[in-house]
Amino acid sequence: MAIGAQVTNLPYILSLVTGARQMRRREFGRGVAAWAAGGALMRRAMSEENSSGGITDVEGVKVGHFTDSRRPTGCTVLIFEKGATAGVDVRGSAPGTRETDLLNPTNTVQQVQAILLSGGSAFGLDAATGVVRYLEEHGLGFRVGSVVVPIVPAAVLYDLNIGDPKIRPTAESGYKACENASSGNVAEGNVGAGAGATVGKMFGGKQAMKSGLGTASIRIAKTGVVVAAIVAVNAVGDVVDPKTGQIIAGARTPDGSGFMDSMAQIRAGRGVEMPAGANTTIGVVATNVAFDKTQMTKIAQMAQDGLARTINPAHTLADGDTIFAVATGATSTRVNHGAIGALAADVMARAVVRAVMSARGLAGLPAASDLRSPARG
Repeated sequence: MAIGAQVTNLPYILSLVTGARQMRRREFGRGVAAWAAGGALMRRAMSEENSSGGITDVEGVKVGHFTDSRRPTGCTVLIFEKGATAGVDVRGSAPGTRETDLLNPTNTVQQVQAILLSGGSAFGLDAATGVVRYLEEHGLGFRVGSVVVPIVPAAVLYDLNIGDPKIRPTAESGYKACENASSGNVAEGNVGAGAGATVGKMFGGKQAMKSGLGTASIRIAKTGVVVAAIVAVNAVGDVVDPKTGQIIAGARTPDGSGFMDSMAQIRAGRGVEMPAGANTTIGVVATNVAFDKTQMTKIAQMAQDGLARTINPAHTLADGDTIFAVATGATSTRVNHGAIGALAADVMARAVVRAVMSARGLAGLPAASDLRSPARG
């Protein structure tokens, strides 16, 4: 399969978002009626959201990618120069992480200076060393006497099955990602942590599809509140349209003419391949509202619902799904953190769709943009 063109079909993506919004508006309205300010925020979000933005719409967030030109792999860093309160939820059974214990609400450190998402499996955690070096050089970190210790939680995904597995993100990769960080528009698709991402691998790599990295945001007018997400989608399962439940990227039939429908195959009792630890979806949700670590942990938990709405199956033994949640506190608006968690799940689902819709195909691995009107298998 020739390399596909960059997806620019934004109207289609917006149609997915709009349909999901219509399906959930009534349910959300009932569920948050007792939340007062939180409920009002939810209703505004459903009618006034901006779904074409990205995670840098949250004030205080910078994003930088490093993409290795030698093979599809890389890393993505989020930098918080003024610090950010963070939580994490690890729901997959094969995670690769660093410094996540620091985010436990009972532990001392209250803020992080960066979060790293990387390819390269466990080897890719080395990229966080480069991020730490960059932050130390810029005086950003947790102060212990005269020493500044940068706090950089990280999560990795497995992309060693594409190209030379000896090529993976290093400390220098993480440092370069920091040098590339800005508060401008975030590149999506085959970049950074999503460069080597694939989906639909339950029946082996030959029937999989190319995925990537996506980002999305919700801006609630009249409140100044922003909720956003960024995610690298490397799932063993299929990615579905949350509006219709139809598969938009996933395991293809052997002849490549349609989709296997991984869940249908499981229900039919057919054997499947699920190599342990060879997948994982990793991401970050962010808001400009101020919260503590306990509240951010809950928001991270709720954001995982965005994966459940779009990836099927999700959180398997073969995935290491990990979602971070950060609050920059750039606005003084007070909001119920449960409402922010619900919006975080919504925007995470959109980011997942954008990750697969923005991906470009590689030789032998088509992307959603290469399948014009795929029939379901």
